[in-house]
Amino acid sequence: MKHRLFREQQLNCSIETAWKFFSSANNLSEITPKDMNFIVLTPMEDDEIYEGMLIDYYVSPILGIKMKWQTEILKVDFQKSFVDLQRKGPYKLWHHHHEFIPNEKGVLMKDTIDYELPMGFLGEIAHPLFVKKKLEHIFDYRYNVLEKMFNTK
Repeated sequence: MKHRLFREQQLNCSIETAWKFFSSANNLSEITPKDMNFIVLTPMEDDEIYEGMLIDYYVSPILGIKMKWQTEILKVDFQKSFVDLQRKGPYKLWHHHHEFIPNEKGVLMKDTIDYELPMGFLGEIAHPLFVKKKLEHIFDYRYNVLEKMFNTK
């Protein structure tokens, strides 16, 4: 069964600043809880994302168990949106659409994640018990870090 997580956050910055920060995989570890042990493995000398780009990570989503995760950048609309899709990792499906909408206050950032768990029936049992809570924790943490980074003066 597919699930969806949606979040939005107003950022007090320019579209250029928001795009530069969020389109760089090197910044993901800054906005991911430390208990996830998130490490970007792909060397990123030039931080420009592009369609077809593959990015490898290590992540520990459950009980500190280290897993490889690989995402592919499927679509890039410069300074407007990008989409990443999990190619290898803990989910049966992970499709993350990032949107950036300039407004009078700065940039409204929207995240829409469509995801599906592996293991059929067992995955669906795990979803309300801990997967959904873990994802909410990750995105709550991200929200708080971004508030400090972009909205505190």
